[in-house]
Amino acid sequence: MIEKNIVIVGAGFAGVSAAKHLSRHFKKNKDIVITLIDRNPYLTYMTELQEVAGGRVEPEAIQYDLQKLFAHSKNVNLVTDSVVGLDKDKKVVTTAHASFPYDYLVIGMGGEANDFGVPGVKQHGFTLWSMEDAVIMRDHIISCVERAAKEHDVVKRKALLTFTVCGAGFTGVELVGEIMDWIPVLAKQYNLNKDEFSLYIIEAVSTILNMLEQKDALKAVKFMEKRGINLIKGNGIKEVKASSITLADGTVIPTYSLFWTAGVKANTESEVFGFKTARAGRIAVNEFMQVDGQEDIFVIGDLAYYEEPDKENNPNPQIVQAAEQTGATAAKNITAKIENTQAVPYKGKYDGFMVSIGSHYGVAFLMNKYHLSGFFAMLMKHIVNIKYFLEIFSMYYAIQYVMHEFFHIKNRRNIFRGHLSRYGNVLWSLPLRLFYGGMWTIEGIKKLFGIWGAESWFFGEHLAFPFEWLQDPTTGASAVVEEVAKAPAFAFNYTYGEEPMMVLSKMPGWFEAIMKIMVPNVEVAYLMQKVMTLVELAIGLAIMAGFLTWIVNAVTIGLVGTFVLSGMFYWVNMWFVPVAIALMNGSGRAFGLDYYIIPWFQKVAGKWWYGESKNIYGFDSRSNK
Repeated sequence: MIEKNIVIVGAGFAGVSAAKHLSRHFKKNKDIVITLIDRNPYLTYMTELQEVAGGRVEPEAIQYDLQKLFAHSKNVNLVTDSVVGLDKDKKVVTTAHASFPYDYLVIGMGGEANDFGVPGVKQHGFTLWSMEDAVIMRDHIISCVERAAKEHDVVKRKALLTFTVCGAGFTGVELVGEIMDWIPVLAKQYNLNKDEFSLYIIEAVSTILNMLEQKDALKAVKFMEKRGINLIKGNGIKEVKASSITLADGTVIPTYSLFWTAGVKANTESEVFGFKTARAGRIAVNEFMQVDGQEDIFVIGDLAYYEEPDKENNPNPQIVQAAEQTGATAAKNITAKIENTQAVPYKGKYDGFMVSIGSHYGVAFLMNKYHLSGFFAMLMKHIVNIKYFLEIFSMYYAIQYVMHEFFHIKNRRNIFRGHLSRYGNVLWSLPLRLFYGGMWTIEGIKKLFGIWGAESWFFGEHLAFPFEWLQDPTTGASAVVEEVAKAPAFAFNYTYGEEPMMVLSKMPGWFEAIMKIMVPNVEVAYLMQKVMTLVELAIGLAIMAGFLTWIVNAVTIGLVGTFVLSGMFYWVNMWFVPVAIALMNGSGRAFGLDYYIIPWFQKVAGKWWYGESKNIYGFDSRSNK
């Protein structure tokens, strides 16, 4: 087969979707080479930009390195560069620093903010369509609050603490919610009264969140009004100045902060391609995501404009679901061309719409029938985000998302209101770690040498396992289960004079069947005892030394479970389990070997599994693999 070059421009949701589909389909075909070009070496999780702008998470929380996303896609070459031209006749894409021949070209450069020509937006407004935008917006908000904290002029101080968001779609509502959550934090940080802050969301039409059903949108309205957000509908912005905005009805709002989220248009860089455009500069495509008259060029994501037959004047929406689906459609049709199979038309399928208003509240309409609000809507949003990473086979970033959104959040800004935050001083777990490790060490020493009133599990002929099939007199085993006169008492601690109660007095039948396979005779039982002795001793020493404490304590939980099912564990010792769970929270990093080992392991294992992350891909060699 002749080598085929597939070039994808844009590593957003659509471009990554197309690259993933093509890479998986052609993973065994060395003649298919996929090149993914983007100006950034990472995927920006666009739907979470407002969390950066609103000071909830740091930029790295929503930047997903392309090397980690495609580390095991050996047929994908990453290139960090900007596209500046296209020669359709010679079939070559030109970037600022190189050129790339293609057999099939996929363009997914996305969109950008549309200011509709409103005077002053470009000069004095702030948009939210890139990581740079989000960081600039965040820094501007901090700057305004810092200036207000030192400002004696009451009028200017009020204007500095007035924040206005134009556009009550998903982005605008989510942004205003993040700022709403941030205001109490900023007020406390700068010794301000939070009542001095004003927050507006302005919408030119009479309704908001039009992709939701009105009953859900009304819930959002009520929540925002309850939280003190000034909602202005049916009154757009006529002009933006450095220190004020003027509405269509002439109302002037003094403010230094106009955040524009009112519309989206095609990325202006796509104009270099010279294709036919439709509404908002988006490139017109057919049902196969092909540009008119170009069988080998596909356009996807926010840049593509396609009206399904039953949806006239209602093109594919500029949302993540549509971006992924257009990317997948283009990939399937490139595959069909290469393999000479049937083309696949685009059919949009949107499972629902969700919007968060701050970190604690949201509304959602799912599967055209389920209405959610509050905690469950927010939980569903997080589940959908995690599902995205699993769909693109990135367990690493699924875990990173959970860590950033649930465990690394400050100021209680998540749906669990900070209760899952892992920020704390693990030094306080050091005494517990030493005690717990010491307990396992002592048990190992007792079993090893048969001292301190214990029988040796390692030397001698003592058989500790009370399994019935090992107690045949012909085996010579000496272990005898003695009956106890007193009735055992249930308790989580030992009380003098009581007989402690076993968790299970008898081994479950299914577990007994397993143990008969694992420990079929006395000889194997003696070997298992010796192994268990050394394991307990190793566990104790490892915990005391703070060595791989997460893994070692997980093993102890597994051992406890085995002892319980074997009918060899007392209720008074069940504290083993919660202590092990508590010590799994990084306890080895305080005066422990994990302080050195875990960062080293993460670095080495990460480089081995994902390769080396870079700021620029594709120019030290023709391949980043």
